[in-house]
Amino acid sequence: MDERRMTNEQRERERRRKAAAARKAAARYEDPGVGYQRRRRARKRRRRVRNVCIALLVIFIVVIGLAGGTIYWIKYGPTKETYDLNKYFGITAKSQMGVTINNEVLDAQAITEGGTAYLSYNFVQDYISDRFYWDSNEHILLYTLPRDMVKAASDSKDYSVSDTVNSEDYTIVKTEGDTAYIALDFLQKYANFDYEVYKDPARVVITSKFGERQTAKVKDDSQVRILGGVKSPVLEEVKKGDKLTVLEDVSDWKKVCTKSGVVGYIQKSKLKDAKKETISREFEEPDYTGIKKDYKINLVWHQVTSEAANEGIEDALAATKGLNTISPTWFSVTDNSGNISSIASTDYVDYAHQCGLEVWALVDNFDQNVDDMELLSHTSSRENLENQLVNAALQNGIDGINVDFEQIPTDVGDHYIQFIRELSVLCRVNNLVLSVDNYVPKGYNTHYHREEQGVMADYVIIMGYDEHFAGSYEAGSVASYNYVKEGVEETLRDVPADKVINAVPFYTRLWNETPKTDEERAEDQGTEAESYSMKVTSEALGMEEAAQRVSEAGATVTWDDTAKQNYAEWQGDNDSTYRIWLEDASSLEVKLGLMKDNNLAGTAAWKLGFETSDIWDLIQKYVN
Repeated sequence: MDERRMTNEQRERERRRKAAAARKAAARYEDPGVGYQRRRRARKRRRRVRNVCIALLVIFIVVIGLAGGTIYWIKYGPTKETYDLNKYFGITAKSQMGVTINNEVLDAQAITEGGTAYLSYNFVQDYISDRFYWDSNEHILLYTLPRDMVKAASDSKDYSVSDTVNSEDYTIVKTEGDTAYIALDFLQKYANFDYEVYKDPARVVITSKFGERQTAKVKDDSQVRILGGVKSPVLEEVKKGDKLTVLEDVSDWKKVCTKSGVVGYIQKSKLKDAKKETISREFEEPDYTGIKKDYKINLVWHQVTSEAANEGIEDALAATKGLNTISPTWFSVTDNSGNISSIASTDYVDYAHQCGLEVWALVDNFDQNVDDMELLSHTSSRENLENQLVNAALQNGIDGINVDFEQIPTDVGDHYIQFIRELSVLCRVNNLVLSVDNYVPKGYNTHYHREEQGVMADYVIIMGYDEHFAGSYEAGSVASYNYVKEGVEETLRDVPADKVINAVPFYTRLWNETPKTDEERAEDQGTEAESYSMKVTSEALGMEEAAQRVSEAGATVTWDDTAKQNYAEWQGDNDSTYRIWLEDASSLEVKLGLMKDNNLAGTAAWKLGFETSDIWDLIQKYVN
């Protein structure tokens, strides 16, 4: 082919062909040793390339593995982060101590000073014993024993038990602002609990509930965390063999409490030797046993309004049968210092004793000049009241005191029950019966502390009436069956049956209902009375007078099987309607049946003179 006519591509192919032919011709005459060396160097070059590639591949795999492991560890590996225990226990000041009680971490309501641990008074009331009483007015700590009062003044090492003064090597009560703190060592003299103090941070671990608990041991060194999960911060390192209290199962974790009061979570797989254990502490609870009669109490209240009225006792008792106790209304608190008025009569007591009756004189708080808070929140005024009552009882030969304090405000409840405690000591020492009157239990009167009354008093009386009272917005029974039944059953939740007396009414109310006028409806707007369409008034009547009013009206009496009372109604003037639920032998018998069925300590009645003569035979049948 003529090169001048060849394209560039054709010329390049021709050049390559001639070069290859030349290399082939040269190879025929090449030295074999030289060819071998050349091939060896080529193989080495290929091996090095392969090794580099393998090394790069291995490095790549390792890097990927490390990256994956790091990601896995970050996501699933246990953290070593620790949680701030000061924050955990709520400690914000140097003197504060954390508190764990019965395997529960609570607010830091404890302090430490001079190596002594103290609990706040409110904490003591809520979790240790509400029998400790702090008088914030006179700065006195009190504890009621069966026959003595324990007293300790603020910031003192001394305390008294009745007239005996004792000392401790620590201050018993510390005050910081409005808060009182009581030394645990002192508390432990009178309350059943164990405690241990720990440091870093300062905390106290308390056990006040004893009995069975679930425990387990730690298999190997591990951690208790604030939440279930390995990423949750560590609260405490636990060692192999440490015993933990098991509180709850949470998936693969268990909620536990350590010996040092830390409550948190540990993996189930870290525990072994699970078992139930019983914890206990030797402690002798005070015995507040008082006077218990070996017969059913049959009590009636006698409303006495003057000294001269005492002379009517003979006539008042003439028609009664089977009575064994009478409670005259003799004492009233007259001022906030605890002074009383008294119309007690020795002659009255002597006559009652001749009739085989004990006299339990009543004291009330009905004087409008008396502020219950001022009276009962000061130890000095309570003691004055208690001493006057007991002295009057002893001077007149009275057998017991009946406390009838009504409309006690909610915030006075703790002071009121302290009054009952203190009075019980004086009554116990002087062989006087102490009985306490109570409303039918409702949510709004729990501050009367019926359960503690049941410990301190000899008898707890239910005033099983005033279901509908003078100020009620609608007509209704004074004491329907279910109302009384509920009162008995609810009281028995708190008080032993052999201390419970159920009081029945010898009276009823005659109600008058009148449609409200436009003016009256306007006046009632925005008040509780607004939802009632009728204006109601009432008057209290004894049994005989109530029956007479029904008879005079010519009304038909029917049995109300829900209220378990005889009921009557009739029309009056001006579109008014009269309604009455009668208290009589029929209604009282079902109430007395409740006393019998529940094996109560007896019955009481308000008031002497309101009954018909047949009632005494009925009551006598049930109390005997």
